[in-house]
Amino acid sequence: MDIEAYLKQHENKDMLRFLTCGSVDDGKSTLIGRMLYDSKMVFEDQLSAAESESKKYGTTGEKIDMALLVDGLQSEREQGITIDVAYRFFATENRKFIIADTPGHEQYTRNMVTGASTADVAIILIDARKGILTQTRRHSFIVSLLGIEHVIVAINKMDLVDFSQEVFNEIGVAYDKLADKLGIKHKYYIPLSALNGDNVVNISESMSWYEGKPLLTLLDTMDITKEQKAEQFRFPVQYVNRPNLDFRGFCGTVVSGSIKVGDEITVLPSGKSAKIKSIINAGDITENNLYVTTQEAFRDMAVTIMTEEEIDISRGDMLVHSNALPSVSNNIKVMIVWMDEKPMELHRNYDIKRATTILSGSIEKINYKIDVNTFERMQVERLELNDIASCRMVLSRPIAADAYKENKPTGSFIVIDRITNNTVGAGMIVGLSRRDNDTIKKEYTIEEKELNAYVRKHFPEWDCKAI
Repeated sequence: MDIEAYLKQHENKDMLRFLTCGSVDDGKSTLIGRMLYDSKMVFEDQLSAAESESKKYGTTGEKIDMALLVDGLQSEREQGITIDVAYRFFATENRKFIIADTPGHEQYTRNMVTGASTADVAIILIDARKGILTQTRRHSFIVSLLGIEHVIVAINKMDLVDFSQEVFNEIGVAYDKLADKLGIKHKYYIPLSALNGDNVVNISESMSWYEGKPLLTLLDTMDITKEQKAEQFRFPVQYVNRPNLDFRGFCGTVVSGSIKVGDEITVLPSGKSAKIKSIINAGDITENNLYVTTQEAFRDMAVTIMTEEEIDISRGDMLVHSNALPSVSNNIKVMIVWMDEKPMELHRNYDIKRATTILSGSIEKINYKIDVNTFERMQVERLELNDIASCRMVLSRPIAADAYKENKPTGSFIVIDRITNNTVGAGMIVGLSRRDNDTIKKEYTIEEKELNAYVRKHFPEWDCKAI
């Protein structure tokens, strides 16, 4: 099959992104390696390298160490743990998959958050001998926090507990209680042995009591249709394109909703309004014709928008429908995962990057920190590495504050240290802080201002306020 036929065969398949997480040595990398190996998605040279490395490190006796098909860093191979997030792609007859193999060690929780941020499904591995551990709780909490609705609880190493159905059931009951606390909607339980391949791609003959699907079949057939929500139009302006005096367009990607030519949009945070003059699809622009337009732009389309009125719009502004304005504030309530060895400092200025906006901000108050063991709320004065907390953040100027659960692209942000330029935190907007909710100031026309002045001058008894 040539490359064109191969691409044509795969282009119409839907994509499922999932991550594997859990505690150290639960077998995440081994599971992925086994899945790739049994579904014949491993190239000959990769397999030869894994065989050679397996003999070198001798972690699995005479067998191939499947984890070596995934763990790419030399330090990972030496220690037998996953440090970085490893992404792998493969496809079946029905679907395309992107796997994020995330670290299990608490020290690398920030990497797990990175892998989970784009996933549709989470596979949480549990060692059948150990049951639910602190990292199981931590990762489950992060998965629920990031809004991942489908969780597969893979109870691994069943071969080491004699494929006991009783052990499987006990862990399932314990995880049910945990999931209920976190509000996880869709749970699936699979007993497996990643090392031997039981219930990974093929159904296990050692666990005849299990009546469900093997893992790959479950992933291949799982319905991940998300609840339909009325998406509001959001267009973070990435670039103002002005090649000549006759052309001024605003470039970016529609992150949610849709927009049509003739619709009225509002620019946030300024609050100025204008009508859409034209929408130029990036693929339509040619050297001879810059004005080939489309009538409507949808989510994920990269377009250039022109407005009828010449109003001030800059990079970092957000274009929204005028009939569906979000809240605007510089004082917002957030959930933060702290990702730096250096503790977070209250009232210190950090750079906050949200969509195409970069502005200054500081954490003014830690409302509470979550204890991942008990999910209790604790009062603390600072955040350490991997802490998860609810905070009040104050920004140097107002932004359109979408809640993360309503709009992931505009409801999430990262925190950057201004001195080191390192990303030190990741956060989600929960809502506005109650103290200082800002509202969009209406822009009055000249005629309205003149009428207001006339009324105040000639009818003072009406107590008309100046605008």
